[in-house]
Amino acid sequence: MAGSSTTQRKKRKSKVQLRSLNSQEHLDVDKTVKRLRETKSDLRCESFFEKWKDELLIAASDLRHQVLWNKNEESRVSADHSGNCSSPGQMQCVCYGLGPFSSCVSARYQLAMLLLLLEAAQIELSDCFIYDPIFSNGEKAVLKELGLTVLTENEEGKRRANEPTLFYLLHCGKALYNNLLWKNWDTHYLTQMIIIGNCFSALKDRAIDREFSRDYNYISRITSVCKEILLPCPSHMIDVFSDSAVLTFPSSDVDKLSQSTWINQQEPQYEHCVDLEIVQKSKDTSR
Repeated sequence: MAGSSTTQRKKRKSKVQLRSLNSQEHLDVDKTVKRLRETKSDLRCESFFEKWKDELLIAASDLRHQVLWNKNEESRVSADHSGNCSSPGQMQCVCYGLGPFSSCVSARYQLAMLLLLLEAAQIELSDCFIYDPIFSNGEKAVLKELGLTVLTENEEGKRRANEPTLFYLLHCGKALYNNLLWKNWDTHYLTQMIIIGNCFSALKDRAIDREFSRDYNYISRITSVCKEILLPCPSHMIDVFSDSAVLTFPSSDVDKLSQSTWINQQEPQYEHCVDLEIVQKSKDTSR
């Protein structure tokens, strides 16, 4: 999709978010949960959902094998006498930047897709950590009613993948992806991540190379070894799921980067960015 369309979509989303922030709406939690479950059922019947599910399951299977291999390598193949290896553990999920799903149809469908993918990957709802500074108290109550874990602090995407983790970041700002990569800028942590979000190669192609390398250095450096599987999007859901992909960082590719890649991991500052597309802690109006 053209860069201008993406920018317009983000501006529309920002306007909806601003209206939600200024709203004093008191949600009917039960009614909102019911509507979400209906949206989830509708989405399950969409043919493109099967492709999303299949690609996630393939990525999750590859990730679990990679994590298990890493653990066995670290412990010199710590298998018991029967030949069984230790389990790589349960996968977690982190969702940032979903938007005001009670008032925005696109955000509601994105939340419904998240719930379907959690179910498909057998990730416990309580192991899905979700945050957006735009969430109203009513929306937080809905998310808790669904069983998700609502984070209370703006992490700005700076969460480390200490265990296999799916990051669900649809149509989020570049700074959020860049912060996430910075926090996990290590061969061990990167290979424990799956991201469902915007294609890094597309983000890079749409930008001026010099500025992109300066402002979003971590995305710029990882793109060459990031495995991207484009996800289908029907024409009637362009505003909801366009430009989405499953992103992973296979060890076989990440290990090709020079050792100097991992040195001097400076925290991103974005002093040159006018339109940052992320709510920073100092500007977080939810607290």
